[in-house]
Amino acid sequence: MTPTTVPSVCPHDCPSTCALDVERLDARTIGRVRGRAGHPYTDGVVCAKVGRYAERVHHPDRLTQPLVRTGAKGEGRFEPVSWDEALDRVADAFKRAAERHGPQAVWPYYYAGTMGLVQRDGINRLRHALGYSRMKPTICVYAAKHAYVAGTGAYRGIDPREMAESDLIVFWGCNAASTQVQAMTHAVKARKARGARIIAIDPYRTATAGTADEHLALRPGTDGALACAVMHVLFAEGFADRDYLAKYTDVPEALEAHLATRTPAWAAAITGLSEDQITAFARAYGATKNAFLRLGYGFSRSRNGAVNMHAAACLPAVTGAWQHKGGGALFSNSGLYGLDTTLIEGLDRLDPAVRELDMSQIGRVLTGDAAALCGGPPVTAMLIQNTNPRVVAPELGLVHRGFARDDLFVCVHEQFMTDTAQWADVVLPATTFLEHDDIYQAGGHTFLQVARAVIEPLGEARSNHAVIRDLAARLGAEHPGFGLSAWEIIDRTLAASGRPGADAVLAAGGLDCAPPFEDAHYLNGFAHPDGRFHFAPDWAALGAAGDAMPALPDHYAAIESADADHPFRLIAAPAHQFLNSSFTETPTSVAKEGKPKLLLNQQDGAALGLRDGDRARIGNGRGSLVLDVMLRGGQQQGVVVVESIWPNDAFAEGVGINLLIGADPIPPTAGAAFHDTAVWVRAA
Repeated sequence: MTPTTVPSVCPHDCPSTCALDVERLDARTIGRVRGRAGHPYTDGVVCAKVGRYAERVHHPDRLTQPLVRTGAKGEGRFEPVSWDEALDRVADAFKRAAERHGPQAVWPYYYAGTMGLVQRDGINRLRHALGYSRMKPTICVYAAKHAYVAGTGAYRGIDPREMAESDLIVFWGCNAASTQVQAMTHAVKARKARGARIIAIDPYRTATAGTADEHLALRPGTDGALACAVMHVLFAEGFADRDYLAKYTDVPEALEAHLATRTPAWAAAITGLSEDQITAFARAYGATKNAFLRLGYGFSRSRNGAVNMHAAACLPAVTGAWQHKGGGALFSNSGLYGLDTTLIEGLDRLDPAVRELDMSQIGRVLTGDAAALCGGPPVTAMLIQNTNPRVVAPELGLVHRGFARDDLFVCVHEQFMTDTAQWADVVLPATTFLEHDDIYQAGGHTFLQVARAVIEPLGEARSNHAVIRDLAARLGAEHPGFGLSAWEIIDRTLAASGRPGADAVLAAGGLDCAPPFEDAHYLNGFAHPDGRFHFAPDWAALGAAGDAMPALPDHYAAIESADADHPFRLIAAPAHQFLNSSFTETPTSVAKEGKPKLLLNQQDGAALGLRDGDRARIGNGRGSLVLDVMLRGGQQQGVVVVESIWPNDAFAEGVGINLLIGADPIPPTAGAAFHDTAVWVRAA
């Protein structure tokens, strides 16, 4: 077979949703993966880990046949069986669980190992058709998403291609160089072409901060204070656009009065930044009408993250930056596409009376916490796709206890024998994105894309859609989606959404869903009924915890604060070469990352008597673990960082960094605060 170049779309949990060109060497083999050169956003760029995707798809440890457990849980002893036997076992276990405790004892559990809508979300069709427990998808953007929408009224922002028209680009809570390389590429191009200035706001020196012209290394969880002080300066020094405020915002006078005491000196004491740094940033932002504010997922990782996100998103409404090409804000454009996912997810079978379990509280759910179980029956059977909760979930101590239960049946459908798969009763081999069809909507740009399989499945691997379909047949679940191919579902979903058909979207290389400038910049009004940006959001409408949240932007001291017993604040940030727990199998990524490390401020290291390469123990009331120390600048004293998510066995005692992370929900909605943890550190 002559090598060819085949179009595809990156499925990984990254806002870039890159348009790809894949080198197909033969029907089962790929070569290099490149960003599609002609794509207006991807522009020929792809991250290094996806560029070497052949390491992953052709890895010798890929699962190739169904397995059933033969030893005790966690021993890792399995034997191969036929697909029919494996699926029969799963169906029988689900039936027994439903017969004993009712259908809500079964909890299908998934997340963003693929961002393709059919292969990711089709599990919900099985859930709704059979009345299994629902899942609240809180582990990633949940808190920040609702907070951004609380201001703008819609889950969309400006087109990232407008960075070419920006003179100031601010990456706030967003390590674009690691997690959305195209955004960083567009920013650097603007710097070269027009002298645009790049500022990074992040508690430690990320790859993005290292590339930026300026890095504001504030303390974790203090973004709201910084935003308020910036707005104080904007009002006080004449940078506020009062005509815009009067036309497009709800309570500008109340906001200005409220901010009168939120001075740079006030914020300096909270953030650890100097008054001069805060004032200089405010003046730079206020003087640049075409300032692009790229807000990131980091806001979702703190207990006060919703308030912080909303406060930061207020800045372009104060200056009127939304009026200008290259000015405004972007958190996600996921709200652009208007797809009717009823067929994919079986939404016409959804029963809102069925309990909704918080996925971030899986440890509490599996250990019988009555509140986490919503007062209902225990979870005794699970199907897990696209996620690895024994590594990525918070409160790993509880999670590991839960998976050790003898009365819990678990089926994991995966590409590799992950930590979670090792504790399963049945393990099913899954396709990669190159081996199945799917549809993708981007958060970081404006293109709706579809992709066909590039190569044939490895071994006996089957797609998520195929497994859901085959289980539905055994369980007696009825829905039109179970009788269709993935491509047919994509085509019908597009038709139901008023979009061109699947073949047409594929032939066009994607569908640009960018709205007109006036809509993208909310110049026809923000998406609230009153048409205004809301400085005073209705937090209580989003959740009961909203009653305690500040009425206007502020520093909301709801974080896990450092104290005498836990004097450090931990950030469990993404590693540059990994993506959640994906790519922790690929040799190049592992070699480049080396091992888990504790990034420690140099002064803190000296005070603790720790040098580079020493071992330290880090812990809190949830547990402790041992890490090698790396001393560095670029973060304040009292801030420690562990870049992850490494497999549990990469740590000396067999449990990963999320052992230390809490699962209490972020107000007002929910979410897991992965960057908001108080810890102690000592020599090991």
